[in-house]
Parts: sequence; structure tokens; C-alpha cells
Amino acid sequence: MVVRQSRFWHPMTIENATLAALLPRVATGDHVAFATLYDELSSMVFGIAKRVARDGTHAEEITQEVFVDLWRLAARFDAAKGNVRSWAATIAHRRAVDRVRSEQAHRNRERVDALAVVPAKSGPEELAVDGESRQRAMSALGRLSPPQREALELAYYGGLTHVEVADQLGIALGTAKTRIRDGLLRLRSVLREEASS
Repeated sequence: MVVRQSRFWHPMTIENATLAALLPRVATGDHVAFATLYDELSSMVFGIAKRVARDGTHAEEITQEVFVDLWRLAARFDAAKGNVRSWAATIAHRRAVDRVRSEQAHRNRERVDALAVVPAKSGPEELAVDGESRQRAMSALGRLSPPQREALELAYYGGLTHVEVADQLGIALGTAKTRIRDGLLRLRSVLREEASS
């Protein structure tokens, strides 16, 4: 996706009231209103996405996702609660943070998978140690509360972001983050106990 910029683009070229008036038209599927909204906000949205994601390709994808959100959510916007630019900026920032977290989780999974690969020429001693480590990890996971274990498995084995874990489990984002954090702390504690015994 190529981010289009108006030839004479200038921040705040359209007043908030005018932008807010576009949203009911966007909600009814008005493509001209949406194009105007895009022309006004795309540079700002792309800038936020690029600043957070630090990658032009990801920023373009995030910008596209933000405008899909604006198209879908246009009817929900309430001008009495805020302005259109702030609303779009908030959506862009959240989308970009989610993308960064998702990419980090993916890299973490790849590292874990690379470490889990048993070398082809492993002898019986190495295989025994590897099997013992896996058994200790499985045992430690079994000592977590079911909600903590489920959240951790979705985040680390499923590769989901905190937002996706919350959606998958039907819980608040803060609750998902707490379960993952507490689960990791408990897991670390259990593995230390087992290592020292």
C-alpha cells in the first residue's frame, strides 16, 4: 500500500468538526468522504506507525489496518468525547504496539524452537538431559493455575499478543497481562525450586 499525500498537505487542514461530520457519511459507505478522511489523516497515521514499528513495510500495513478500523468503526465515533485526529492516532498507536509485540513474540518463539532442536549427532547423555529439561518444564507448567497456564500457552506456544490472548479467552486486556506476568513469575519460581532440590 502506498500512502497518498495531498500535494498541499498541511497538518490540521480540516477542522475537527468537519472531520467529525465526515464519519457518519463514512459509516454509510460514502467513498468520497472516506477518501477525504484518508487524505487528511494518512500522513499522521503512517508517521505514528513508523515511529513505533520502525519499519516502513510494517507501517504501511498498520496504516491500512487503521483505515479499515476507521471505516468499520465510523458509526461509533462520538464527537462529544474527543476529536477525530486523536481517535485515529490512538487506534494507530495501539495497532503499531500490537504489531511490535506480535513480531517480538514470533522472534522469541523462533529462538525457543531453535534451542529445542536436538542436534542430529546427540548421544544418549545429551538426549537424556534434553528429555529431563522438557519433563521439568512440563512439570512446572502443571503447577500453575489453569488460567495462568492457558494464558501462557496461548502467548508463547500460540504466539498470540496480549490483546489476542484477551480476545481468545474473553477477558479484559489487563487480566490477560496479569495472568501472563504472574504465570511467568510462578514458572520461574517453580523451576528454581526444582533446580535447588
